[in-house]
Amino acid sequence: MKLSVSCRIAEGFLSKKEAIMTLPELCDLAVDAGYEALCMRGSQIGIHTPAEDVDQAASTIKDRGLGVTMISGDFDIVYNNARGPNCLHDITPYLGLADKLGASLVRVCIKTEDDIAAAQKAADEAKERNLTLVHQCHVQSLFETVDQIETRLREIDRSNFGLIYEAANLEECRQDYGPTTIERLAPWIKNVYLQNQLLKTDGAITLDTWTHGPISFDIIEIPDPGGINFSSVFEGLQKVGYDGPVTVHQSAPEDGSSPTSAAAETAKFLKGLC
Repeated sequence: MKLSVSCRIAEGFLSKKEAIMTLPELCDLAVDAGYEALCMRGSQIGIHTPAEDVDQAASTIKDRGLGVTMISGDFDIVYNNARGPNCLHDITPYLGLADKLGASLVRVCIKTEDDIAAAQKAADEAKERNLTLVHQCHVQSLFETVDQIETRLREIDRSNFGLIYEAANLEECRQDYGPTTIERLAPWIKNVYLQNQLLKTDGAITLDTWTHGPISFDIIEIPDPGGINFSSVFEGLQKVGYDGPVTVHQSAPEDGSSPTSAAAETAKFLKGLC
């Protein structure tokens, strides 16, 4: 498995737009903490970024000896809002960005049944460039429950349309996220997102799910006990022979402590599981 760190760690705690580190600083963090790649987001580089800045970013990443596992090319995708699926109707700039950064995966967003045909068409275009589109297990999307996820992926029916497996979102929708579910979804898993949370009725964050109503939780660091059972997740991944990227998808620590220290501690923890 390739250990990747998301640009989420270089964003404000509850912001997905505010970058609190430059890209060179983020690359240094990744190298120093022992990661092999970045998972790119619009807070650093997106389809809105001028071409010359994209080229410079690609050079910076390469010079640090890092790869790019996946791109999330705009803010609507990462916010999973009503405009998120717009990417499916004009996928070309997202594919171009992935090519420039050397990423093989492009994250997209599906909210309604009407988006399925657009996803198929976008995947067909991506296939011409040997790229794969992926959708995250995510609340308020057609990828909330395990049944929904499998149904949608079979409906899309494209070899280059896969899944970002994410245990926390499955837990928020009261779904199993261990070996049984991983085995069921294994044919489509192309990336694995890791973030940690502690479900509690008085949690600091409350999200609405379409299938099970509101859920409250606290965000905790990945090595912290009491949250996601990462041993179970990695047991499932190893059982199916998964060898793709594993991406730390945590924001900067809420208490203002060093993102570099948090990233290093997380990498050490995960290397003990991989």
